[in-house]
Amino acid sequence: MPSGRRPPPARAARRGNRRPSAARSPPPRRRERRQRSDLLARTLVAIPAALVAIVFIDLGGIAFALLMILVGCICLHELYRMLDRWRPVPIVGFAALAGMVLAARYGGQRQVMEVMVAAVPVLFLAILTRPQHGGATVAIAGTLLGVYWIALAFAHAVLLRELPHGNAILIDVLVGTFLGDTAAYLGGRLFGRRPLAPAISPNKTVEGLFCGMLIAVLAVFFAGLYEDWLTQTDALVLGLAVAILGPLGDLFESLVKRDSGTKDAGTLFGPHGGALDRLDAVIFTVVAGYYIWAAVMQHA
Repeated sequence: MPSGRRPPPARAARRGNRRPSAARSPPPRRRERRQRSDLLARTLVAIPAALVAIVFIDLGGIAFALLMILVGCICLHELYRMLDRWRPVPIVGFAALAGMVLAARYGGQRQVMEVMVAAVPVLFLAILTRPQHGGATVAIAGTLLGVYWIALAFAHAVLLRELPHGNAILIDVLVGTFLGDTAAYLGGRLFGRRPLAPAISPNKTVEGLFCGMLIAVLAVFFAGLYEDWLTQTDALVLGLAVAILGPLGDLFESLVKRDSGTKDAGTLFGPHGGALDRLDAVIFTVVAGYYIWAAVMQHA
């Protein structure tokens, strides 16, 4: 056959129906390398953050309170930037967070509530100073979302640290939350089949949720074995609270991001998002940790 002869029509049609290589899914080895690289990046971010947290939790006092104000204000800044179209009043949110954290350090739960309540009329006065009052309702709502969601949680972290053995319980809560989150990520990558909440967070799966909850409970329980003042029953209750509320905190932030049309809350950790992306679960679990441990101390 001469080299310039065209192939038969049927063969040419078959060749034309072939999918281009660019449209094919990545080979399994490439996906595995990408997953290992993502896990390594998560670990490199988590280790120094964990060391800083442990050092300041051990220090306690005003040093820990100032760290909570700093990290809390970063989370508030990320939230208010996502809600920019609502025109919140960030200065009121920052002031409320600082006041609530300091009230937790030098006062108690009652003083934290008093600062939180005072934020409402202060916010109203701040809204009145604006030349235009259009959209005042959503501006108030967006600002108070940060106060009641983020500022209140960081104040509870300080309240928990001030309780007897609160430093160890706080570390237990953090360990259970972050190990559970990592297990949910790995479990979803390895075994994920059924989506958990596709309308809110398409990548989360039921299988990942189960793996994360299991590891969260076990992490807190085994941590309690090295703390002779923490009973196994109390450790299980604390672990269950972390296992249940951690995923809820994650989904809560995902809902806020999806509603605001944002993929990541910030860029503090590069491709892994901002501080709020890393602490969304802790914002829920640390509050539960405080009330559970306060109840245990009350009945001790």
